[in-house]
Amino acid sequence: MKSRLAVNALGEVCAIPVRAIPDVKPGDSITDVVLAAIAAENIALHAGDILVLKHKIISKAEGRIIRLDTVTPSRKALATARRNNTDPRIIELALREAKRVVRNEHVLITETRHGFVCANNGVDVSNVDGGRSAVMLPLDPDASALRIHRALKKKTKSHIPVIIADSFGRAWREGLCDVAIGVAGMPVTLDYRGRRDDYGYRLHATEEALADELAAMAGLVSGKSARVPACIIRGYAYRRGTGNARRLIRAAKRDLFR
Repeated sequence: MKSRLAVNALGEVCAIPVRAIPDVKPGDSITDVVLAAIAAENIALHAGDILVLKHKIISKAEGRIIRLDTVTPSRKALATARRNNTDPRIIELALREAKRVVRNEHVLITETRHGFVCANNGVDVSNVDGGRSAVMLPLDPDASALRIHRALKKKTKSHIPVIIADSFGRAWREGLCDVAIGVAGMPVTLDYRGRRDDYGYRLHATEEALADELAAMAGLVSGKSARVPACIIRGYAYRRGTGNARRLIRAAKRDLFR
């Protein structure tokens, strides 16, 4: 079933949920799993499509799962968990994985090894196995996206960009929104700087986070409880490129929150 979610000047843009994806296990080929699900639903990938994948199935396939009963919290994790009313095992995993602690009052905010600034270093127990295990972010989401992009091209003979998405909180805004943490096959931004708007004004600072917008669009049909970890974006006229999600990380010297 297609969900019409947005229209731009180039025409209709659709988000097509891929529902028939089973629970992913360590070692599974995400490319094979997704293509089998697409075939089972009689949905064909077309040239021009963009595939958006929830990071959790990538993490599971790459073995980034830890059973919580194997985690022994440190004193620091125990103290932070008491202060923040959080499971100390989650805090321990977050601290182990973190490049830097940004804040540990009310909620633990860290900088991940990738450069993302997020709560609990992205460690998550939802949609795993009922709270017995936690999933960490992929070691290199851009590399994961590139592997899948290349495998899709080999198997489908089409250029299919891949976006790996995760839900992040946002400064100044309530609620979560899906953003791109891994990208391959297309640029991640649209740079309007130097162009003139319809009234002749020359733009100086406008750079659109294209990959994040597409990830957010996919999030409308791939919600937390929807069991839809993959989505096809169809109708958006992207241009091919070698973009990656690292390009979306703002340098610390220009970041008001680090």
